[in-house]
Amino acid sequence: MGIQRLGLAAAVAAGFAFAAPAQAATEIQWWHAMTGGNNEVVVKLANEFNAAQSDYKVVPTYKGGYADTMNAGIAAFRAGNAPHILQVFEVGTATMMAAKGAVKPVFQLMKDAGEKFDPAAYLPTITGYYSTSKGEMLSFPFNSSSTVMWINLDALKKAGINEIPKTWPQVFEDAKKLKAAGHSTCGFSNAWVTWVNLEQFSAWHNLPLASKANGLDGFDTVLEFNGPLQVKHLETLIELQKDKTYDYSGRTNTGEGRFTSGECAIFLTSSGFFGNVSKQAKFNWTNAPMPYYPDVQGAPQNSIIGGA
Repeated sequence: MGIQRLGLAAAVAAGFAFAAPAQAATEIQWWHAMTGGNNEVVVKLANEFNAAQSDYKVVPTYKGGYADTMNAGIAAFRAGNAPHILQVFEVGTATMMAAKGAVKPVFQLMKDAGEKFDPAAYLPTITGYYSTSKGEMLSFPFNSSSTVMWINLDALKKAGINEIPKTWPQVFEDAKKLKAAGHSTCGFSNAWVTWVNLEQFSAWHNLPLASKANGLDGFDTVLEFNGPLQVKHLETLIELQKDKTYDYSGRTNTGEGRFTSGECAIFLTSSGFFGNVSKQAKFNWTNAPMPYYPDVQGAPQNSIIGGA
């Protein structure tokens, strides 16, 4: 089983010049950004691959968060010691493809290796994000995700809330009830604040984030996320922050533990949070679609891809 069969990571570094294996297995360095339960899955995949054959040994290495991992990979490439496989979050797709010679597009890799590869095996939305306008896949989707709302069912029951909120006004009202029921520091919150409250929020309400098809149709793109609804939403969060009905949890996902600890009973973040929630939460929980403003025609629309 050659390296070309290890279709796991989001970007594959160029230069697969492996010598034919003799006695020792050829090591394949795989740098990633997974933590907690997701890291356990990465280790399990590597161990299963290694146990299935003796020619190659995959060595997974955690290199920090998404941005840290991408930056480490770029620095290593410039220094001449890039990893063979690098997990890159979806935001970094353009950065990696603009780094000439740093990566080998997946469609080209599979063609050169003589391996059958069908992009249709992935969901169309995922395939489209990681492909050129010609339909050529640039990278392997690995841990695709989207924004969902995580709910502490026990906390909602204690606060007298009988239904999971579907709209933003319902979330605001329920958060006030949760705060009154004992969640004094956090009625609700979110991770990845701009991803949740601007990028995903805009798509969910069928609003542009930028001109030129959100930047896909040209470099002369103008940001348009300061529309009336986006401004209204952010102003509402700022107002609710004053008494902790809403509480800011940071730019990235470092605040996700506020949900699993029970501090925040409603928390919006990635669906990829599932592994940590299932292992760490000591209460009944579920997840639900992102809330929406019911007075916006056509809402909710669709979310957009995240992950790597």
